[in-house]
Amino acid sequence: MLDTWTLLIIDDCAADRKIYRRYLLKDPHQSYQILEADCAEEGLALCQKVRCDVILLDFCLPDMSGLELFDQMQQEIFKTSVPVIMLTGRGDEEIAVQVMKRGALDYLVKQHLTQDVLQLAVRNAIKQSCLQAQLLKTQERQRLIATTALRIRQSLNLEQILNTAVAEVQQLLKCDRVMVYQFAPDTDGKIVASSVESYRTVLCDRVRAGIGEQGSRGAEEQRSREEVAVGFSPVPLPPCAPLPLVPNSQSAIPYIYELGLCNCVSLKEQFNTKANLVVPINLSNNGNPTPKLWGLLIAHHNSGERQWQTDDAEMLNEVSVQLAIAIQQAELLAQTQAALAKEKQLNVFKSQIITTVSHEYRTPLTSILAAASTLVKHSQQLDESKQHRFLGIIEQKARYMSKLVDNMLLVNQLELEKPKFQPISVDLLQFFSDLLEQERETVGDRHELIFKITGNNHGFWGDRGLLQQIFINLISNAIKYSPDGGSVEFHLIGKESEEIFYIKDCGIGIPMADRENLFQSFSRGSNVDTIPGTGLGLAIAKACVELHSGNISLSSEVGQGTKVTVSLPKICPTGQLSPSST
Repeated sequence: MLDTWTLLIIDDCAADRKIYRRYLLKDPHQSYQILEADCAEEGLALCQKVRCDVILLDFCLPDMSGLELFDQMQQEIFKTSVPVIMLTGRGDEEIAVQVMKRGALDYLVKQHLTQDVLQLAVRNAIKQSCLQAQLLKTQERQRLIATTALRIRQSLNLEQILNTAVAEVQQLLKCDRVMVYQFAPDTDGKIVASSVESYRTVLCDRVRAGIGEQGSRGAEEQRSREEVAVGFSPVPLPPCAPLPLVPNSQSAIPYIYELGLCNCVSLKEQFNTKANLVVPINLSNNGNPTPKLWGLLIAHHNSGERQWQTDDAEMLNEVSVQLAIAIQQAELLAQTQAALAKEKQLNVFKSQIITTVSHEYRTPLTSILAAASTLVKHSQQLDESKQHRFLGIIEQKARYMSKLVDNMLLVNQLELEKPKFQPISVDLLQFFSDLLEQERETVGDRHELIFKITGNNHGFWGDRGLLQQIFINLISNAIKYSPDGGSVEFHLIGKESEEIFYIKDCGIGIPMADRENLFQSFSRGSNVDTIPGTGLGLAIAKACVELHSGNISLSSEVGQGTKVTVSLPKICPTGQLSPSST
């Protein structure tokens, strides 16, 4: 079926107009709707009412010349160029030059006009006009895309990039809303940016399934052609289907490209939209020819019927390419910043280690050297009890130094490497009873360890190694910072869904100003005086508690003592409450 073009003949000679009409209606290659005017005034009126594709304009008109009418039409009516073919009864070259300079597309002499000449001139005018219109449209599209890309890439903050992208694309496509959907490795993914905030929801599972089920085959399909559009009709457009080059054609996209995204049809039901356009956001994959599917760029239109045009799809696809570049740059920056932050944290930690070692090792090392030197030089003069006393000093100080190294390595692991949480079923009553017995063997006569149990303490899952670190560091602190002795209480309280325990001492307490930073590594109270320590115990306990998804808190009064409370959820490895707590 031939496209129908609207052609306007402005000529005061009725006989000439009849000839032109007859010639054009016999054209086997085009179909025309022909309008006629016998003066400039009538021609202007028709131009204002009807969008004409070609105008045949007589040079001599009764109310003004053809050149004057042409100038007036260009200034007042045509926003875009409409091809004008000038007709005259005289073959004057000077007139021809004037006409072409003013912008007319062609110049024909009536005496030499034949059917073939007129048909060819009009067809060429239409073709040239279409090409020009397509060029202007492409240039405008590229300008808009370049502007959009510039605005998208003005920031290296991923959230700002995505929010800018959806806002710019909505303006670019003049649609109701635009969203960015990001796939996640182990979940169904989510909408991470939306030009309409109320639609920032999780997409249905079928969208994720539509990607996952296709696997690598879908990824290969995505990098073929321009993989631009996902509509909502089961009829695919052939890959090589030609697109008309005419400005009034409707190059609609009522099809789904086979991208491995066929189940995205569920988007239509999910958002109750009438028209959807979806393109993949593909990131480069470390030199791998198969790109990484990061997510989808989705345009929705719901306020009326809309046929997406090929240009719409191409624009959205080009924006997705620019968006992918911006995403990769933002992710690279975030990774670099994280690496720098970790390096800075590591350097601070190393500095703290050096300071701690140089300070905390000096006193015990001096004691070890003094005791060892005494044994070497005076062992013959020392009785057995004095020799054992000096050996005991060496052993005690060596154990302290070994514990210090172990604590620093553990803090490094907890803060920088985040060890894996490995829960098993733990009998807390037996577990803490054994640990308390070990402490009783080493604690002096001045301290009394008290163990109190209440509630249901069965059905707890935890990491034994981390639990031991929590207990040992808290009980050691309670004993160490009670230099005058006294009771140290350990209370274990079983609740329905959590275990609570607290350690309470009657020691020196902690000044209010020091409490805010006490759970940070290498932080100590300002009143510890000569009591040895590194300030790592509470930091270790806190990190181990957080790996259990628990909480730790502290209350204290200077000169009255300190109470540290730990609450741990009764969580099974599956993430469900343990049977005994339900």
